[in-house]
Amino acid sequence: MADIVNLNRVRKKKRAADRDRTAAHNRAKFGRTKTEKSKEKATREILDRSLDDSKLDDCD
Repeated sequence: MADIVNLNRVRKKKRAADRDRTAAHNRAKFGRTKTEKSKEKATREILDRSLDDSKLDDCD
């Protein structure tokens, strides 16, 4: 005899698995670690500072 299966529970588990799979895909596609973000911010600040330092003053 076959086991009794609660279809609502099966659907719920399938939906949760789909969400987890989508979340993992989005993390790989868009996610960056805090270290990567802070490193990029520091690099951008250094480049901005060097650009500002190399600007010529107005000679009036």
